[in-house]
Amino acid sequence: MSLLVNAESNDRHLSKGIHWMSRNKRVVAAAAVAFLAVGASACGGKKDNSSAGGGKGAVIVGTIDSVSSLDPAGAYDYGSWEVIDSVYQKVMHFPTGGTTPEPDAAKSCAFTDPKTYACTLQPGLVFSNGDKLTAASVKFSFDRMVGIAAPNGPSSLLGSLESTEAKGTDQVVFHLKQADSTFPSVLATDAGAIVDEKTFPKDKLLDGSKIVGSGPYTLDKYTAKQQASFLASKTYKGPAKLNNGQFVLQYFSEASALKQAVKDGTVNAAFRTLSPTDTADLKKTSGIQVLDGTGTEKRYLVFDAKVKPADQKAVRQAVAQVIDREGIAKDAYDGTVAPLYSMVGNGIQGHTEAFKDKYGTPDKAKAAAILKAAGITAPVDLAYAWTPSHYGAAAADEATAIKRQLEATGLFKVKLSSTEWQQYQKDEKSDTYASYMIGWFPDLPDADNDVSPFLSKQPFLGTGYDNKQVQDLLVKEQGTDDPKVRDQAFADIQKIVADDAPIIPLWQGKQTVVIRDGVTGADKALDPTMFRFYELGTK
Repeated sequence: MSLLVNAESNDRHLSKGIHWMSRNKRVVAAAAVAFLAVGASACGGKKDNSSAGGGKGAVIVGTIDSVSSLDPAGAYDYGSWEVIDSVYQKVMHFPTGGTTPEPDAAKSCAFTDPKTYACTLQPGLVFSNGDKLTAASVKFSFDRMVGIAAPNGPSSLLGSLESTEAKGTDQVVFHLKQADSTFPSVLATDAGAIVDEKTFPKDKLLDGSKIVGSGPYTLDKYTAKQQASFLASKTYKGPAKLNNGQFVLQYFSEASALKQAVKDGTVNAAFRTLSPTDTADLKKTSGIQVLDGTGTEKRYLVFDAKVKPADQKAVRQAVAQVIDREGIAKDAYDGTVAPLYSMVGNGIQGHTEAFKDKYGTPDKAKAAAILKAAGITAPVDLAYAWTPSHYGAAAADEATAIKRQLEATGLFKVKLSSTEWQQYQKDEKSDTYASYMIGWFPDLPDADNDVSPFLSKQPFLGTGYDNKQVQDLLVKEQGTDDPKVRDQAFADIQKIVADDAPIIPLWQGKQTVVIRDGVTGADKALDPTMFRFYELGTK
C-alpha cells in the first residue's frame, strides 16, 4: 500500500484509511521568530551522542505540513512521519541515498525461509528515557500496531505479517502469512517504529506529546500547528551520523507565508511545499539557493473499466496515444515535474518505459486508427474528474491541459467535473467516474509498491480492471528476492498495463528544498524515501 501526497495536503496514502487534514489559516511566522531565540540558546548544549556533531546552530526548517499524530500507530501522513522518523528507531532503515533496507536497531536480519524473517538486535539499545530496548519491545510494537489498527495509521502496511515472536532479549522472528519479498522494506518504514512498552498503552494511542523513542533525536518541545524542536539524543545507537545538535520544524498554514519567512530569514530552510511560482521567485533572491532532488510523487489518469466509454480498451489506448506528458509538465507545473511512462517510478529497480515503447510520441493519426479499428465513432464523449481540495491549485491546470490535448485531436469531447476530497474518495471507488485524477506517493522504494495496490485482486482504486496474468505475476515477484525474476515480472506487468491502459502514468514530481546561505547538507537531506534532517548543518 502506498501513500497519496500533494502540494497542498498532508496525506500520504490512498489505501486503507485515507485521511486528510484541515488547515488552520493562522499564520505562525511570528511564533517562529520567538522560537529562534529558544533554538539559539539550546543549540550550543552538550552533545553526548557520539553521532551528533556538525552545525554551529539550530537549523530552522519551515513547512506547510502538519502532524496528525505523534504515535506511530496513528500516523500515516508525511508531516507526522517527519517527526516519527526522527524520534523513533526501526529494525531496518533506508540509508541516505539508498533504496535497499539495512539494519538499524538490528545487527542483522535474513529470511530463513520465504515466510520467516529473523533479526538479531544490536546489544545495549536503550530508549531516550533509559528503558532497555529488547526483543520484547519490538514484539510489543508490532503487536500493538496491528492490534490497534488505527483508521489513520499505517497498520495496513503489515498486511503480510502473521505474528511477531521474541526469542530471548535480542532475537526477533517475523512470521508471514505468505511470501513477501518487500517485508524488509516495510520494516524500514515508520510502520516499523519501535516504541517503549513501559510508556505506550497496549490497546490505544498515546495522548499528548511526551513521546519516547530510541532514534537520533528527542522531541524537546512541541506545539501543534506551530513548531517542534528536536535535540540530538544522548542515548541513540544507530547508523545515522548527525550534522546538527538541534533542528526545529516551523509549521505554516500557507505557502505564501513560508516563502516570506525564507526571504526574511525567519527560517533558514523550507521543505514541503512552495508553489512553482514561489520557487521561481526565490531562485532570483540573493542569499538563497533552491535545490532539486528526485521525488516519488506521481500522478495518474485512471479509468474505471466498468463505466462507459472507459470500458472499451480502444478508448483507453487512444487516450494513451495522444496524451502529451511534456506538455502537462510545462503548462501545469512550470517544468517542476518530469514525464512518467510507467506505473513504476523513475529510478526504481524494475522500471521500464512501457508507455513510451508502446505509443511513442503523441500521435493523432494513430489514435484515430485505434478507434476506427474498434468500430468507435469519434468524437468520443469522456468525463474526467478531479478534486480542487486535494492536489493543489495546479491540479486545475492539469485537468484543463488534459481536456485541451484530447479535444485538440477532434477525437474526444471531454467533460470536466470537480468534487471535494471527502466525496471524491467515495466516488472513485463506486464506479462513478469514467476517468479521474489520482496522485501516488509510495511508502517503499520498491516496484511492487507502485503496482500491486492498483492491480491486485483487491485494488485500492475503482478501476474495474481485473487481469489474472498480472495478478499471477504479482504473486511471482512477491514470492522471491531474486532480482532477475522480479525485474522480468515487473517488465511483463508494465507491458501488459501499457497495452490495456487501465491507468495512464503522467508525471513524477521532484523534491525541492530552499536554503539560505550557511545551511549545509541539503543535497543529501533531499532523499526520496524521507527528508533527512540529520544531514543538515550550519556554518
